[in-house]
Amino acid sequence: MFSEQLRGRAEALVDRYPQKRSALLPLLHLVQHADGHISEDGIAECAELLELTKAEVGAVATFYTMYKRGEMGRHLVSVCTSFSCAVRGGAEVYDRLKAKLGLAQNETSADGSITLEHAECLGNCEGAPLVTVDYLNYECQSVADAEALVDAILAGETLPPPTRGPVPPGIREASYRLAGLGPVEDADGPIARAAAKAEGHHGGPTPAATAPSGPGWVAPEVIPTFSEAEVAEREAAKAAVRAAGLDPEDVAGAGGPSAREFPSRDPDFEAQEPGTAPGEKPGRSAAGIPGAGAAPEDDPRTEEQVEAEGDEESTDG
Repeated sequence: MFSEQLRGRAEALVDRYPQKRSALLPLLHLVQHADGHISEDGIAECAELLELTKAEVGAVATFYTMYKRGEMGRHLVSVCTSFSCAVRGGAEVYDRLKAKLGLAQNETSADGSITLEHAECLGNCEGAPLVTVDYLNYECQSVADAEALVDAILAGETLPPPTRGPVPPGIREASYRLAGLGPVEDADGPIARAAAKAEGHHGGPTPAATAPSGPGWVAPEVIPTFSEAEVAEREAAKAAVRAAGLDPEDVAGAGGPSAREFPSRDPDFEAQEPGTAPGEKPGRSAAGIPGAGAAPEDDPRTEEQVEAEGDEESTDG
């Protein structure tokens, strides 16, 4: 259930959206902040605020894995076990943490410090195997690294900084931030400062009711693609082409797909002829391989022979 203070913030969240039901996801994060999980009372309060049924709210809460129906620990530790992480040791990391903590999927340690889960693709394949704490990324984690991370949580120590972002504050605090309310009780934090800037821009409280791109929208600064000197160069080149009796658009179009924006500059790649791609086997015909050319002139085989040999290779493979 929301406290009186959180109830006011929940109502402010609802007011951000032209359709009340659009506030459901942030409200569920706020429920998770308040109760440590998605409680039945929280579902009922969301339904009341948004004029929905409890069944409609519950359907959303059970669809997304970030909403937990069971009580969570102080920190949520997630181990990615999707393909990229699995082939780089993610499964071993998860199995080791399960054994160390004596926990299964979405279970919480007896001291209430850790909830453990394996997750499907956390969207950071270059950092595989990935472990997150309160949704903050710790990349390229070995089994020993992950154990050290968990040991720090169990000991109540300050966690090491993640690969990027702040030190994990706890899953309830993270849920508050995910609700779109910024850091908990951080009146002078970056979110609060951004909100103040938006308020000054709109000349009223944020989010502006007339914001064209959602709550708290602030017009972005437009930075020209070209500097003033480059723009002047382009215009001078176009004027010279017109003075020669030609149309600049026709001249630019005649450069082909590798031409740069007018005036033409040297392309940053060499156009490839079909059949000349690096590593391509000579003699493959266009009929058998998209983009491949005919057999070279010095190849005594006919195209039919080349195709037949290609079919044999495919069968052997």
